[in-house]
This record gives sequence, C-alpha cells and structure tokens, in this order.
Amino acid sequence: MSGDQYKITDQNAVYFLTFTVVGWLDVFTRKEYKLDITDALNFCHKHKGLIIYSWCLMSNHLHLICRAEEPHQLSGIIRDFKKYTAKTIIRRIENEPESRSNWMLNQFEYAGRNLKRIKKYKFWKDDNHASLLESNKLLTQKLNYIHCNPVRALIVEESEDYLFSSARDYCGIKGLVEIEYIG
Repeated sequence: MSGDQYKITDQNAVYFLTFTVVGWLDVFTRKEYKLDITDALNFCHKHKGLIIYSWCLMSNHLHLICRAEEPHQLSGIIRDFKKYTAKTIIRRIENEPESRSNWMLNQFEYAGRNLKRIKKYKFWKDDNHASLLESNKLLTQKLNYIHCNPVRALIVEESEDYLFSSARDYCGIKGLVEIEYIG
C-alpha cells in the first residue's frame, strides 16, 4: 500500500501525476535512461491504453497529464510502467558503463531493504502525487507548470527547446512521445 495521500479514484479520468526516483537521485542525466522512459511511455500509449496529454522528464522525476482509455485502468498502467522502467534502467546501470553505478545501486538497495515486496532494488517512490484535473482551468495550469519545468531549472530558455517534454508538440514540433492535445 502506498503512503500517497493523493489517490486515483476514477481510473479513466484525467490526472496530473509525478513519478519520482527514490532519494531524488539524478538518474535521468544519460540519454539512454531518458529514452527508456520515452519508449515505455510510447509502449503504454500504443498497447496499454494510456492517453498522454502532456509530459516532462526532469533529472529525477517525470510529470504527466494523462488518463487511461477504457477498459484499461490508470493504476495498472502506472504499476506496469514503473516496474518495467525500474528493471530496465537498473539493468542498464548494472551492465553498461556508468561512473555512478555503485553509488546509485547502493542507494536503490538501501531504499528497498526493509520492503518485503522488493527483491533487491527500489527505483521509484511509491506515490504518484495524483491530482484529478476536474476543470479546464486546472488542466491549463498543470500543462503550463509541466512545460515550464525545464525553464525554471535553467536547462533551456524556451520550453519548446527541451527535447524531453511535450512542450515541443504544443509548439508544432514533433516530440518523442505520442500525445493527444488538450483543448
């Protein structure tokens, strides 16, 4: 059971979600890890009924505005996405050149050490900070928040310049993840 105070109560409604790496570790600094996330999002869109309206991958977290297409359930898609991406990225860290591999794996092992359901490593925090977007005003606020994340972090000057975000799509540039437009 998650310690998340924000619950997904309607499995097919539109939600703002945030997936965070345990300890806020800056994992998504290598392109391979970032592309693992975009590939998994596209897989969930194509095969699991995930409708993505907006997304942004930062160094240690992922923001989404999304919903599950019926008969799929958002909680199940999230569970599968997190499980798959955790295993994929940890496998990369273990097997590919990574200067921080020992440190990161120790952090993931430490995060999962007292959890019975974790075999060895815990990658994602349990919570998703799910926020139901019940109005167009709230939807627009969260969309702007997501797209301005890399600008606030001083990674880019303009949101559409950040490759790992749907801001590009909203500015007429084809992005890395299949989205449906809001409005």
